[in-house]
Amino acid sequence: MLNITNLTLSNTEKTLFSALSLTVDPGEVVTLTGVSGSGKSTLLNWMIGDLDPSFTASGELWLNAVRCDSLPIEARHIGLLFQDDLLFPHLSVGQNLAFALPARIRGAKARQQRVAQTLSDMGLAGFHDRDPATLSGGQRARVSLMRTLLAEPQALLLDEPFSKLDAVLRTQFRALVFEQIALLRIPTLLVTHDPADVPPRRCSALSNAWQRA
Repeated sequence: MLNITNLTLSNTEKTLFSALSLTVDPGEVVTLTGVSGSGKSTLLNWMIGDLDPSFTASGELWLNAVRCDSLPIEARHIGLLFQDDLLFPHLSVGQNLAFALPARIRGAKARQQRVAQTLSDMGLAGFHDRDPATLSGGQRARVSLMRTLLAEPQALLLDEPFSKLDAVLRTQFRALVFEQIALLRIPTLLVTHDPADVPPRRCSALSNAWQRA
């Protein structure tokens, strides 16, 4: 479970959030929409521990009963998926995925098997040695998602992850992302400008900017 408690986030010009509290259950997607500059991406940056120094924040971030807002980035166990896939161009597809594997998976054979199984599960068997530059947009998006999930995040932040895909790929990839979130029961926060990206089941409005699915 992901909890934001009494968050106030501001800079010298304005307050983006004041006393914001939010709970995201395992497997749930909470969607944040709003115009550019309303603070959506800044909120995500605070959550992962990369807040711009021009901003100040007070409040608490909890993940599975562990307070995270004072922890370093790598200790928060929060995954972030951007609109750009950010694959390492000097690594193959398989090497990109292996980079994200947690240290608990030890031994070259075990790590190779995990990568191979993941590629197979996502319909990309045989892509281990492919150069990311040779992939289609949809394939790159899937590899980026796989790399994020292989790190075994305890929460997931989605920052406009579908915006650069064409309509058909967008629909397919969106369904894949939400399917994996439900399967792995990852509490997820989604930032988007497109109402079509919001999962179809909405439970309540948190404010005029927030929707819960």
